Amino acid sequence: MRAWGVRGSLPVSGPDFRVYGGDTVCIEMQCGEHRLLFDAGSGILPAGKALLEDDVSAFNLFFTHCHYDHIIGLPYFAPLFDARSTVDVWTGHMAGKMTTRQMIAEFIRPPWFPIEINACRANLRCRDFKAPDVLEPFPGLRIKTGNLNHPGGAIGYRVEWQGHSAALITDTEHLPGVLDTAVLELIDGVDIFLYDTTYTDQEMARHAGYGHSSWQQAIRLAKAADAKKVAFIHHSPLRTDKQIKAIDRMAVQQFAGAFSAHQGQVIDL
Repeated sequence: MRAWGVRGSLPVSGPDFRVYGGDTVCIEMQCGEHRLLFDAGSGILPAGKALLEDDVSAFNLFFTHCHYDHIIGLPYFAPLFDARSTVDVWTGHMAGKMTTRQMIAEFIRPPWFPIEINACRANLRCRDFKAPDVLEPFPGLRIKTGNLNHPGGAIGYRVEWQGHSAALITDTEHLPGVLDTAVLELIDGVDIFLYDTTYTDQEMARHAGYGHSSWQQAIRLAKAADAKKVAFIHHSPLRTDKQIKAIDRMAVQQFAGAFSAHQGQVIDL
């Protein structure tokens, strides 16, 4: 697993964001020869370039949802414009309301972007699903899906491959004192899950309805689900390296397998 982008809401740059990075969410999971990408935040630009340099030609891109910070890098995903590439794009958060192809076509077009989706030279295949569908894009690879609590909807994923498991849970808002059963199912006994920690518990009350969670809730979920590790992602664009490091120090005292993911980090299972 490689974290190409772990920031939430808006890309940031500058001396206060060098350790954990400023690109928005894009997570790569490698299952044998298969490359899975989750979300197309600004981190997908370097991801696409690097994967093409590694001679990867088949891509599966799964969206949690289509808010700007999670799709802003899509028009800059180099494999889309490479005739040698096959790109499968999966969405489920707007099942019955908008198809995957509609989402892409309405985003990659004027006046938002200078060209339309038909300029893409890759073999583009759009895949629609509805949670809690179990996706099986390749033999032996199972991806469980679940609905998350976020304005407009969002999808959580659990990837299972050769006895290992990893989950991505972003963007989601928890209710105080409540552990989301859909999240618990996706992270049950998981090797690692990546979780939306935009806020702290203290900040949650001021941001009710924004659709995000806290690092303290991530730990509560990890303990309840008997997860081995939890990585904090979707860092607030206002959260500096110094502040995230302070959260890390507090978090590891409560759960040994907790840490804040940083841009470029590679995690082996």
